[in-house]
Order: sequence, then C-alpha cells, then structure tokens
Amino acid sequence: MIKDKCARYLQRGKPAHRTRLVNHSDHTIIATYGAEYRGIVQYYLPAGDVWRLSRLRWIMETSMLKTLARKHRSAVSKTARKYRTTIDTPHGKRRCFEARVEREGRQPLVARFGGIPLKRQRTAVITDRQPAPATGRKELIGRLLAGRCEVCGGAVNIQVHHIRKLADLNRAGQSRKNTWTKIMVTRRRKTLIVCADCHHQIHSGTATAALTQ
Repeated sequence: MIKDKCARYLQRGKPAHRTRLVNHSDHTIIATYGAEYRGIVQYYLPAGDVWRLSRLRWIMETSMLKTLARKHRSAVSKTARKYRTTIDTPHGKRRCFEARVEREGRQPLVARFGGIPLKRQRTAVITDRQPAPATGRKELIGRLLAGRCEVCGGAVNIQVHHIRKLADLNRAGQSRKNTWTKIMVTRRRKTLIVCADCHHQIHSGTATAALTQ
C-alpha cells in the first residue's frame, strides 16, 4: 500500500514536483497535499505499524516543497524555512508546513501539511462516507471566499471573470499571449477570480502580470 501511495509523487524513483499544481496559489498547493496525506494517515491509524507511513510523509513533503519551489523559482531549503512551523498535539509538539491567507475582519484561511503523530489509535473508528459530488459552484465559492486575485494576488474589490468555453482561448494561439489566459488554460477553469484593476486590464487587453505574483 505504501509503495502504491508513494508512486504518484515519484519520478524515476525520486520525489518530484506536480506540474498541474505549479500555477495554483501556495494555499491551494499545501491544502491539496495536506488533504491527501491526512486522508491516508487517518484511515490507517488503527494499524499497529502506522509508523511505517513516515516514508510516505517524507516523499509527499518533498514533492510539495519542490512544487512550491518551482512555482517561486526558489530553492527547496528556502521554501521549507518559509512555510515550516510547529503545532501542539496530544503527543507533544510536531513539525508541519502552513500557508495562511489573511482576510480583513475575518479569520485567516489556513492550509496545513503534516503535524499528525504516527501513533497507533486503537479506538479510532473508520467511517467510510459517500463523498459529495464535486461541483464547480462549491469550488468557485471557495475561491471567492479566499478573497485573493488569482493574477496579481491583490485583495481589493474582488470580481469574477468568466468565458463561454476554454476552446476560445486556444484559438489563434491566444493562450500564449497573456497571463490570464495561461492561468485559465493551465487550471482548466472557465472562471478567474480577479481584482477590479486586473479585470479592467483583461477587457482592455493590457493584463501582463507575472504568473508567480
């Protein structure tokens, strides 16, 4: 099972970045890895050898840091120092990685990877629930609640830019002309959360902000 779970984060036997996540926000990248790791660990907590998942944690952690480092064109060690933190658990302090999105007048959005003690829990109860169907509406609401422009990172006067279909962006090489079309094509999304300035630039044809802003 561990070999099978690790395989998706490896290339040529080594942890590798995930290209499809590079153009997403830091919060989304850490939240994605954190949710995947948390789901696996919590399912196997009743196992007597749950400590063996430490290898999976290391591989996923390295893959996550490489993805963030590639996004910001930085070193993995610098990226690790930027997001590393310590939290309290019933088994003492544990190291993890966090990304916070500060919101004026509201609690910050926190994404976390790790921080789960790999200790057997004999009384843990596994509840397999039917997952709710994923819909674009819920995903769009979550992006709106984050309150961040997906082009420049601003947090003022957030709006939604919408197109009829992605195929329109690929015509005549439009996806290579500017930043906002690149983001939408890469994420395969017909909506883009933007600030008022970026929205105006999109419609005037002058949007040129860097992908990693």
